[in-house]
Amino acid sequence: MLEKPEAKAPWLATVSNRFRKGGKLQPFRLLRQDIHNLRQRYVSDWTVFNQLVVASAVYVFFTNILPGITFANDLFVLTGESWGTIEVVFSTGLCGLIFSLFSAQPLTILGVTGPFSVLAENMYKLCTNNFHVPFLPVMAWSLIHSAWMHYLLAIFNAHDYTMQYVTDFSADIFSLLNSVIYFHKASLELKRNHDNVPFDAFLYSIIGAFGTCLMAIFLSTALEWKPLFGRIIRMGLAEYAAAISIIFFIGVPYMGELANLDHERLSIQKTFRPTSPARDTFFVRFWEVPLEWVFISIIPGAIITVLFYFDHEISSIICTVERYGVKKPGGYAWDIVLLGTTTALCGILGIPPANGLLPQAPLHSESLRHWVEVDDDDDEDSDTPLTTTSNNPPQSATATATTSPSPSTSSSSTTLSSPNIDDAPRKKKLVPRVHEQRYSPLLQSAMILVFISPPFQHLLGFTPTSVLAGLFMYMGYQSLSVNPILPRFFEMLSPPSELPPLPNPQISRWAVHGYTLTQIVLTGIIFGVTLTVAAPGFPVIIIILVPVRLWIMNRIWGRETLRFVDGWACRPGKPEDSEEEKAARGEGERSGGDENVSASANVGEDDVERGLAMTSTGIISEGVREKQR
Repeated sequence: MLEKPEAKAPWLATVSNRFRKGGKLQPFRLLRQDIHNLRQRYVSDWTVFNQLVVASAVYVFFTNILPGITFANDLFVLTGESWGTIEVVFSTGLCGLIFSLFSAQPLTILGVTGPFSVLAENMYKLCTNNFHVPFLPVMAWSLIHSAWMHYLLAIFNAHDYTMQYVTDFSADIFSLLNSVIYFHKASLELKRNHDNVPFDAFLYSIIGAFGTCLMAIFLSTALEWKPLFGRIIRMGLAEYAAAISIIFFIGVPYMGELANLDHERLSIQKTFRPTSPARDTFFVRFWEVPLEWVFISIIPGAIITVLFYFDHEISSIICTVERYGVKKPGGYAWDIVLLGTTTALCGILGIPPANGLLPQAPLHSESLRHWVEVDDDDDEDSDTPLTTTSNNPPQSATATATTSPSPSTSSSSTTLSSPNIDDAPRKKKLVPRVHEQRYSPLLQSAMILVFISPPFQHLLGFTPTSVLAGLFMYMGYQSLSVNPILPRFFEMLSPPSELPPLPNPQISRWAVHGYTLTQIVLTGIIFGVTLTVAAPGFPVIIIILVPVRLWIMNRIWGRETLRFVDGWACRPGKPEDSEEEKAARGEGERSGGDENVSASANVGEDDVERGLAMTSTGIISEGVREKQR
């Protein structure tokens, strides 16, 4: 009698199934789909070009290059002049150019980040003081190792078993953290001014910093100045608010008696060559290290991989969240492969690698946001653009709103009455959209890359650091103003009688306040970590919050409360959705990698949609309300 073959162990069968077709670990599964998505969207990414795209490119240019130069100043001192301004500018422009042309999600903005700067400074100390090996070759090997680790993460679909479980809880904390970091950088820049310049120049630096920020905020409200000036002028002032403010306050210190003050300005390099006197070309002879260091470099390479992977993925998530109305599919796995390639390239060139930036990435989406009018019961693919103005709902549409007395109180789903041919009223609503194209990242990267040439480097040297502090404050303000934590925090300070009723009696107002307070406290704790030597690991803390949210918080807050304040960041629906609600959306439990499109295009009828209410400054802050059933 033949013996039956021995059955596989349950754990072995489970692992084997994950590598089969459709399994989460099936090699190249997400990469194949990302490449397919990229081919489908690539041509259409080059068909959108307008004034708002140009204004966005100019805005992102300033918000990218000036903070990058600040990191360059720190790197110059703390890496023994191995890296300086030209290396940071070269890396930011080159990596940004590559991503604008070949990435699956061009909305993501790249640059040299603060956490990597801290990591590089610590590596330099270890290489120089402890192990007595050259820093740049060891860093080159670390970045080369990081490249193949990025490839493995993409090949085995790491996005599915990491980021697909991220909710708005973690994403909003990360966004708030970056707002706090930029306000903190502004204060540090002013403190540096206080230490380096005479008191009279320091007093002006305070005026220049707050003037840069407040003037940019004021100009961003120009669309509300009607009937002052013409519509075109108002649009230009609003869209180029930051650029106008920066240029104005760069010029003010050269006027009258202010020119006699000892202003502190950005330190730059005026020749196209590496910062280090020991280098003549942008190339590292990385093979000239002891053999054991080729393998030891795997350790910092793994740390860089973890840092870059989480930083870049979360940047891509936050710049495509529901409030921006992104509709085209992205490609997380393909972008990680591209990030690994640029990381290795930077290591060989001897320049610091760039990866996804916060808050520049969501600010890029914010600057490209406009509003469209759609039929309330029609498919949202048939959008009719009403304006190309970011942040503000179209005045022509909100003027006919029947559900709110003024545009300043209308939301993104404002119901409008618009007569058709038969004079029968039709329900309309305004929804946010983003110009999904490649021109704005391409233009801002090209402009940054131009500044590696000596004449343009000389221009950067005219910029007072007080303007940089003001830009930090403005970026922090812009990022904070669209974070949903802010309106919920204001609700905590408001009497219950002054607040609108909650859409569901099962939702507890105090539970919502507790949820909001938890986010704020966790942000403070993570910000404290960024001030220590453990700063490069702070994205890991954000990821730890994911299982905390999914496995612990549902035991503290009720199901309806969590559905009201939270939802998946990368896919439609919410963690607390029942199987019936998932089936109603036609989803089920599919592989997360297949849902790279924005949740805004697929929300279920019971999903929480985030209403957008105008604040007094013209920047949209986000409120949360239950969608009418």
